[in-house]
Amino acid sequence: MKNRKQIASLYHKIYGQSRQTELALAQLFEMMDHAFVMRKADLKNMDNTNTDWYFNQKMVGMTLYVDLFAGSLKKLAKRVDYFRDLGITYLHLMPLLKPRDGENDGGYAVEDYRQIDSRLGDMPDFIKLLDTFRKNDIFICIDYVVNHVAKEHQWAQSALDGDVLMQEMFIMYDTDEIPNRFNKTVPEVLPDKCPGNFTFYPEIKKYVFTSFSNFQWDLNFANPQVFNGMIDNMLYLANLGVNMIRLDAIPFMWKQVGTTCRNLEPIHDLMRMFYLIKEDVCPSLALLGEAIVEPDEIVKYFGTDHQPECEIMYNANLMVDIYHSFASRDVRLLTIDTNRFLIPRKGTWMNYVRCHDDIGWGFNEDAIRQFGFDPFQHKQFLIKFYGSEFEGSFSKGEHYQYNPLNKDARTNGTLASLLGLQRAVERKEHFRQREAIDRVNLAHAVIMTYRGFPLIYSGDEIATLNDQSYKKDPAKSTEGRWVHRPIFDWKRSFKKDVCGTFEHDVYQNLKKLIELRKNLPYLHGQASQYALDLNNAHVFCLIRQVKEKTFFALFNFSEHTQFVTTYHLRQVLFGNKYKDLIQGRTFDLSEPSFDLSPYEYVWCVHQ
Repeated sequence: MKNRKQIASLYHKIYGQSRQTELALAQLFEMMDHAFVMRKADLKNMDNTNTDWYFNQKMVGMTLYVDLFAGSLKKLAKRVDYFRDLGITYLHLMPLLKPRDGENDGGYAVEDYRQIDSRLGDMPDFIKLLDTFRKNDIFICIDYVVNHVAKEHQWAQSALDGDVLMQEMFIMYDTDEIPNRFNKTVPEVLPDKCPGNFTFYPEIKKYVFTSFSNFQWDLNFANPQVFNGMIDNMLYLANLGVNMIRLDAIPFMWKQVGTTCRNLEPIHDLMRMFYLIKEDVCPSLALLGEAIVEPDEIVKYFGTDHQPECEIMYNANLMVDIYHSFASRDVRLLTIDTNRFLIPRKGTWMNYVRCHDDIGWGFNEDAIRQFGFDPFQHKQFLIKFYGSEFEGSFSKGEHYQYNPLNKDARTNGTLASLLGLQRAVERKEHFRQREAIDRVNLAHAVIMTYRGFPLIYSGDEIATLNDQSYKKDPAKSTEGRWVHRPIFDWKRSFKKDVCGTFEHDVYQNLKKLIELRKNLPYLHGQASQYALDLNNAHVFCLIRQVKEKTFFALFNFSEHTQFVTTYHLRQVLFGNKYKDLIQGRTFDLSEPSFDLSPYEYVWCVHQ
C-alpha cells in the first residue's frame, strides 16, 4: 500500500517512538490488510474506476431520517423511484447505527457501530438497501460519530466496570482540579441542556469529559488504541458498500488544557491519516467533514493540494449568507464570501439551505463592518428577523438555545416557513405566498449553481411547513429542532403532480433545475467559480468556467424589479449573445442594461 510511509510518519508524530507505538502501528496495518482483502469485487471496481464521483455535476443529494421518511430500511428501499423521479443521485441517511436507548441526541449517541438501530431494521436490511441503491446509481452516505460514544458503548461499560485499559480510551480524572482548568477556557456546547464539560461518575469516582451530554463520552485520541479502533469501524462501514462517511464533530477530537479544545492542530494530523488509510484500502470512499465552526477554520479541514484531509466539507457559511441576503436584500456579503477562500483541487463543498440542525448566525464580521454595520446588532437583526420578532419579516422561524445574558440564539424552521410561506398561508396573503415560493425556488437555484454539490433536506422539495406535533411526544417535546424534522407527508407529496399547488411549484421547479444541472459541464465540482460584483447590492452574479467556456447565473434577492447594467459582465465574458436555459430568455450584452423580475434567476450560456 502506497501511503504506509506517510501514515507511519504521522503516527509517530502523534504517538511518539516506543515499543507500544510500534505494536499499535503494526496492528493498524493488519487491520488495513484485512479490510482490503475483504472488500467486495464491485466495490474494488469502483476503487479502480470512480474515485472522484463526488465532483460530477450529476451528483444531487438529499438528506433524510429513515424512520421519518419511510419507516424502515426495507420500506426506504421501495422508495427508490421517488428519488429517481426527482433526479436524486446521493442520499445521506441520518444516524442509523445502534444508539443508546432513551435520549440519544437524535442518534448521535452511538452504542454499537456495527449494528443498525433496531427500529429501522438490521444489518442484512442495510446491506440489501446499499445494493439496491448502488444498482440504481444512487450513492449513500452515513454518519460516523468520531468524537464520542454513548456511555452504553462496550468501551465505556468496561471503563465503568473498572477496566483501567478501557478507562484510558476516554478523558477522565480522579479530582476536579484539571476539569476546572478545562472549564475556564472550553466553551459549553449546549449550555441549557448540558452545562459544563465534565460529568462525575460515582461508581468509578472519576470526572469524564462529556462535551455534548452526560451520556456521550469524549474519546481520547491521544491513545493510539482509540485511533485504531475508530479506523477499524470506518473500514468495516466502508466495506458494507457505503460511498461517503460523514465524520461528525471533528473539531472536538483533541483536548489540551488552556485551549478551547476546538480545531487544535493534531486533529489535522488525524484527519490526514484518515484520508491516507482510506486511499490505500477503499479509495472510492469519500470523507465528508462536519465542522460547523468559523469559515476560516472550516476550510482547513480540506487540507491542501499536497496533503488532503476531507474531500467534502459542509458549506455552512453559504447557508447563512443566503438567509442574510433574503433578510437584508443585500448580496454583498454573499459575493465577498464566495471569493474569500481557495479550496484544494481535491476538495469540494456540500451546499445546502436547510439541514436537520438549527441555524447558527455566524458570519464574516469584518465584511459587515466594511458595510458600516455593527456585527452584534446585525446578528440581533437576523435572530429577530428569522425568529418572527422583526416588524415586516416574512419568516416564521423559532428561537433555539436563546441565551438571555448575551442575547445570542440560533434558529429552527423548515425552508418554506423560514422564507415566508407559512406566514403568508396563515394570513391568507396570496401574493405573499407566491413571493415565498419564489424565494424557495431561488434558494434551490443558488445551491444548484454553486461549486460543489447540492443537498436538499427531505420535505423541502414539497414546501413542508413547521410541524408542532413533536410537542405531544415526551421523547421530543424539549427539543425544538423537531419542528423542522416532521414525518414525511406522503399524502401531500402526491400534490407534486397537481398543477397550481405549492408542492407542484417547488418540486417541478427543482426537478427542472436538476435536469439542467446534470447536462452542464460548467457545474462540475472542479469548474472554476467566482462572484462578480455588478454594482447592484440586490443581484448576486456567479461565474462558472470550464476551459474557455463561461456560464453566468444571476439571482435577484429582492421583491422589486432590478435593472442590471451589462458593463461588468462584458469585462469578463466572451461574446454578447447569451441564452437563459431556464426560461429561454435571450440577453444581448451590447445593450446597456436588462431587467430582472422580483426573485428572478437566470442560467446563461453563450449562443
